[in-house]
Amino acid sequence: MKKWIGLIAGITVPLLILSLPREAIPITGLTLVEQRLLAIFSFAVIFWIMEPIPVFSASVLIIFLQLLLISDKGLIWFRQNPDVEGFGKLVPHKALFHTFAEPIILLFLGGFFLAMAATKYRLDVNLARVMLKPFGRKPAMVMLGIMLITAMFSMFMSNTATTAMMLAILAPVLALFDADDPARIGIALSVPFAANVGGLGTPIGTPPNAVAMKYLTGDLAVSFGGWMGFALPYVIVLLLLTWLMLSMMFKAKSQEVQLEIKGRFMRSREAIAVYVTFAATILLWLFGSKIGLNSYVVALVPVAVFTASGIITAGDMKKMSWDVLWLVSGGLALGVGLEQTGLSEHLVASIPFDQFPPHLIVCMAVMLCILMGTFMSHTATANLVLPIIAALGMGLASLEPLGGAKMLVIASTFGCSLAMALPISTPPNALAYATNFFETKNMIKAGLAVNVIGLTLVFVMLFVLNQIGYF
Repeated sequence: MKKWIGLIAGITVPLLILSLPREAIPITGLTLVEQRLLAIFSFAVIFWIMEPIPVFSASVLIIFLQLLLISDKGLIWFRQNPDVEGFGKLVPHKALFHTFAEPIILLFLGGFFLAMAATKYRLDVNLARVMLKPFGRKPAMVMLGIMLITAMFSMFMSNTATTAMMLAILAPVLALFDADDPARIGIALSVPFAANVGGLGTPIGTPPNAVAMKYLTGDLAVSFGGWMGFALPYVIVLLLLTWLMLSMMFKAKSQEVQLEIKGRFMRSREAIAVYVTFAATILLWLFGSKIGLNSYVVALVPVAVFTASGIITAGDMKKMSWDVLWLVSGGLALGVGLEQTGLSEHLVASIPFDQFPPHLIVCMAVMLCILMGTFMSHTATANLVLPIIAALGMGLASLEPLGGAKMLVIASTFGCSLAMALPISTPPNALAYATNFFETKNMIKAGLAVNVIGLTLVFVMLFVLNQIGYF
């Protein structure tokens, strides 16, 4: 039923927007091209929230509709008389096509290759086995170890893949707890929460980060290492506070956890090549700028090495999450349209943000992202909100003392990934919920606590970065 409602609404609302006189739409300076894009934007909102078709399919349709309706190579009926007043600016078709091969897409592709090779040669499981040993057998310490390891993997691998791997490792362990032992709930929740938080640590950790990097260019540019410079301390502090919260909220009855993960590092030539390439890629992401390489070029290192050596085969590539790349591309294309037609500026200009206190604007932006991200895809949230947030940051002088557009984009991006109060909020949440080790009310209670802690830490981070002159 939800899909049918989404399908009907996703078609009728855009058609209604297209049929209205421009004067009836309360957006100052709205042009004909912008009105068409507004209809496409409404299509994106409804289809990404209601999901009558897969979200990546909606992204492809978004690009296709923009090419037909607002590009300089669209249907001829939609680009006649471009000099007429109020017609607006058509988007170059190449700018829309370029979103399929944006540097951000290649950055994600490099992350996919690393994750695929790590899983294929069991680097992920063996690292988890070795790294969990120092944490002993006390439930609270085991939970801390699990969270730190999950977060670390999540910085360079898909949050979903990391969660699936860690839950597979821990499922037999969790089954050993008594059914009424709260620690079982806490440890089961710690995995998706750590994956969601850990993804904030690097630009490739989660798709919203990649979307943000699209707007953090030029004077606002943030390097791979620069992102980690402020995100990693945030992740560590939030992880520790989340661990303390879960430990107190779900206090263990058991004194020990029988934690045994079997396996050993593979020593084949291919496995060693994976280990070396994995380490080299991470080091180059951190320090490659010293030798003139940016993070996008470095992302092609694992792609080149693993394909040339046969470590990743054509069959392996078929298993990669290509749908994620399509989803991100659709969001980037929507951002291109909003920027180049001028709709994002007109949307911002239609709301008197300059009359609001700057701190309130930042708070509203982050809370909006958390609220939307709770009920829909974090990537879709970033795709919809960040283009407008970026335009808002560039246009408001009152935000300059706080850090301007760079600060607002970073804060909003963190807000997108902090939403984790429901099983539907993120794929890691859904995977953990499917284990049946906890109830929805447990996730809501703990997830809302993480929201509050994370939101507070965002403002602490922004204050510190502002004080040290980062913005």
